[in-house]
Amino acid sequence: MLNRNVTEVRIDTYLWAIRLYKTRTQAAEAIKGGKIKVGADNVKPARMVKVGDAYTLTTDDGEKKTIEVTALIDKRQSYEIALLHYKDTTPVLTKEQKLSKAFFNSNITRDRGTGRPTKKDRRDINDIGMEDDDN
Repeated sequence: MLNRNVTEVRIDTYLWAIRLYKTRTQAAEAIKGGKIKVGADNVKPARMVKVGDAYTLTTDDGEKKTIEVTALIDKRQSYEIALLHYKDTTPVLTKEQKLSKAFFNSNITRDRGTGRPTKKDRRDINDIGMEDDDN
């Protein structure tokens, strides 16, 4: 199966085949949502992939991943075979960058010396957290 000569592949099919997305529909939605870019330009799901192209993917949690196409594939294969068809060129995070992502930064501030939150304060804090989850 690895010896097939594939001359052109749509980008949504390619991203699905190299196992970056679980379904081709998810890959197409990510492309339409502007999460896949060539340089600084958005692409369309029907764009044809070429060997040597570099794509920047933005994951749901905001991390950026850069891949370079090394070979074309249009059918989903095992993970080991999929790895042969792209090269991950994402820069390695420094220790400081990793640590800054590890801690939760609260957007709720309380004045110093006001003591512990009351029950009403706690309900208000929880309501703010629930509003963020709805978005």
